[in-house]
Amino acid sequence: MASKFLKIHPKDNVYVALTDLRNGERITDTLTLADDVPAKHKFLDKPLGADEEVIMYGGVVGKAMQPIAAGGVIGTHNIKHKATPYSGKTKQYSWTPPDVSKWKNKTFMGYHRADGQVGTANYWLVVPLVFCENRNVDVLKQAFIEELGFGKPDIYKEYVHDLVRRFKEGEDVKDASLNMKGIPTSSGRVFQNIDGVKFLSHQGGCGGTRQDSETLCALIAGYIHNPNVAGATVLSLGCQNAQIESLQKRWQSLDPTNSKPVIILDQQQSGTETELLTQAIQKTFNGLIEANKVERKPAPLSKLVVGLKCGGSDGFSGISANPAIGHTSDLLVALGGSTILSEFPELCGVEQDLINRCDEVAAGDLFIQLMRTYSNAAEAVGSGFDMNPSPGNIKDGLITDAMKSAGAAKKGGTAPVADVLQYAEYIKKPGLNLLCTPGNDVESTTGTTGSGAQIILFTTGLGTPTGNPVSQVIKLSTNSKLAQRMPDIIDFNTGAVITGEKTIEETGEDILDFIIDVASGKTVAKSVELGQDDFIPWKRGVSL
Repeated sequence: MASKFLKIHPKDNVYVALTDLRNGERITDTLTLADDVPAKHKFLDKPLGADEEVIMYGGVVGKAMQPIAAGGVIGTHNIKHKATPYSGKTKQYSWTPPDVSKWKNKTFMGYHRADGQVGTANYWLVVPLVFCENRNVDVLKQAFIEELGFGKPDIYKEYVHDLVRRFKEGEDVKDASLNMKGIPTSSGRVFQNIDGVKFLSHQGGCGGTRQDSETLCALIAGYIHNPNVAGATVLSLGCQNAQIESLQKRWQSLDPTNSKPVIILDQQQSGTETELLTQAIQKTFNGLIEANKVERKPAPLSKLVVGLKCGGSDGFSGISANPAIGHTSDLLVALGGSTILSEFPELCGVEQDLINRCDEVAAGDLFIQLMRTYSNAAEAVGSGFDMNPSPGNIKDGLITDAMKSAGAAKKGGTAPVADVLQYAEYIKKPGLNLLCTPGNDVESTTGTTGSGAQIILFTTGLGTPTGNPVSQVIKLSTNSKLAQRMPDIIDFNTGAVITGEKTIEETGEDILDFIIDVASGKTVAKSVELGQDDFIPWKRGVSL
């Protein structure tokens, strides 16, 4: 019989309800519930006085605002945020890697690049240097997608068309359902070895700070350098802050040999819009011909770079999906691969552990600097990391930012921290990397891809329809109910950890096998199927 509740760490003074529990229900010989406790929420194993600390995952996640009885449920009505303070590295870290003999000789089928990286997909990128070119990017998208066979049937347009027809014919359409029959399918792909042409748009490049424009250039350079990209077409207006020279400088620092074709067109130099778009189409089509010559070949798992992200988190995130992909991260690191843990506002309270895990003192010091600068910037505008949990998080059991962070950090497993990266900085070292991004789902995945991730593991307890144009975003549900309710966005269900049917380690191993299938093109992530090509660069204002 599956357990109804769980104490995560021996030091904890709270239990997590794994199912709905009722007032008066006996927990232990000495503990009876004093309140109803919904699944995913927490209750105390002993009474707490005002200002006493709430301990979960072995660390401080909050403090009581008033006396709370043993067996009492905790929530925003009786506890508030409190986190463990941190300083420089206080002790050496020792790590025993997991057994990876099962995968030692395994490979994935990837696209080998001239610079030694290996892509899990083969995309051509079309991106503007400034928002003024968004409309031209859209024109190119309309010109290319259908003709190249990448278009998908617009079922919702067909649905509206059918409703209009029925309405004109006098039918009652109040409850008319979507009819998939008769909807035309897309034509076959022209280039069989190209997975798509990805058209990005954004609101940056000019009118903001110079720092934002420089960061945008670094981010775009990272996208071009990402191994999932075969080449790129970049549209510039000419007079914007994000100058072509800045992009080229950033790009050449990543790829000194210019190993990929990068087409850069300046509208103010091209003359007419027709001339600009004609050149863009001709040069891009020729680039696609060359990109199509690359075929998948075996590559070692050490060539994988996997992002670690959570969004729409719930009270089970830190128990099932997050620690499961944390074990996957440890496996990849032990195999010589790389993982990227982002979302700095969701590392609040676990800083000291991560600092102590840094291989180099300088990396830990940079982490401290980035965290404090970020926190101070949030407080300067009347916010703070304590305001990070969303209404959905709180409703489903994540009461404070420290509680949310303690579970979110589980995505990073137990491996040492190889490096700490600033936003838009490309990964340099194998192993676990910390990347400074907001917790905002799209700003975070946008940054993780710009730092080199080919695949992103995205855990969710509530269901979040987020993807990326270049990285393949794999969605993992924390609970089985979500996987059943939203099967169109969930790729992998970790709910068996909650029911006790599988261990975290077994689930983490299954996730690695799933990654290999996605990386090899055998399995398509749901986010890719749905065309969830979300791209939002982080402007360096406050975003949590």
